[in-house]
Amino acid sequence: MSGPASYADSGVDVAAGERAVDLMRASIAAAQRPEVVGEFGGFAGLFDASALKGYQRPLLATSTDGVGTKVAVAQAMGRHDTIGRDLVAMVVDDLVVSGAEPLFLTDYIACGKVQPERIAQIVSGIAAGCTEAGCALLGGETAEHPGLMGPEEYDLAAAGTAVVEADHMLGSHRVQAGDVLVGLPASGLHSNGYSLARAVLLSTPAALSVTVAELGRTVGDELLEPTRIYTRVCLALARGGGVHAMAHVTGGGLAANLARVIPGGLTAVVDRSAWQPLPVFDVISRTGRIERAEMEVAFNMGVGMVLVVDPADLADVFATAAADHPFVMGQVREERPADVPTALPKGGTGGTVMVVGEYRG
Repeated sequence: MSGPASYADSGVDVAAGERAVDLMRASIAAAQRPEVVGEFGGFAGLFDASALKGYQRPLLATSTDGVGTKVAVAQAMGRHDTIGRDLVAMVVDDLVVSGAEPLFLTDYIACGKVQPERIAQIVSGIAAGCTEAGCALLGGETAEHPGLMGPEEYDLAAAGTAVVEADHMLGSHRVQAGDVLVGLPASGLHSNGYSLARAVLLSTPAALSVTVAELGRTVGDELLEPTRIYTRVCLALARGGGVHAMAHVTGGGLAANLARVIPGGLTAVVDRSAWQPLPVFDVISRTGRIERAEMEVAFNMGVGMVLVVDPADLADVFATAAADHPFVMGQVREERPADVPTALPKGGTGGTVMVVGEYRG
């Protein structure tokens, strides 16, 4: 290298970063709450917790997550305005299962090269997701990593904070024998299982643009279907009473995530015949010749959230969640039925989950 070295010569474009910040200002301004203190662009985001009224013993909940290799699909398609919504969903829907209201979220975007318009598109999706979930986008960071990531590569993560009154917290401590399992449908793969889905469906880059009759759209459009954000309906259900616990179905599948809220000594029996998985799951299974057990570990199989409900409140729960198309999918029992030969113990609560029957055809 002749002459003095510069930061730009090493691949970091400070001016591009500033341009990206300018482009994302409007999106961030739209994703706020009245408790947010200060202006955008500070070293840390500030939230006035004293403005939260009506709590006797407020518990803060926190969660962090990313969207995994779904980002590879967004990058391949050059479509970056929905992946941020996936990011928000993965964080806030983990928070809400305890009955906690998401308050704010911070994001982190790492990329090989800052392309301001692309970063702004990503953040617009994050802001839209925060608005839908009712939480503030309090701050974030965009980092340029030349030499570590390619110019078109990026990854993103986020952390969220929520609050719940201690006496109103949902979880395995409330679950009882006789409780009914209610499912809320998923919008698609959500943000899990993409390493397997990509290996099966994307043998060539051109595969993204192939239209599959069963899906009614291209493979790429199906894979980029945004993750459903259940936060508002789940909060309404938690506040209405009758819901004892919730399970967000993410990595590990339905059985593993439901088992996290089933206490020792109880068994959750899930009946596959209660719902029909979305066509994308059959396409993946058939194309990759994947066995059902493997599919059920990798994917949500069409169920994004499970509610554990007091049977006396089932009608009210269905009324509150009507727009989200709830369905009864099983029951919590005191012991394993003798006619079911195998059980699947999972999670740290000591409970058992069994998935029985066949999916609706």
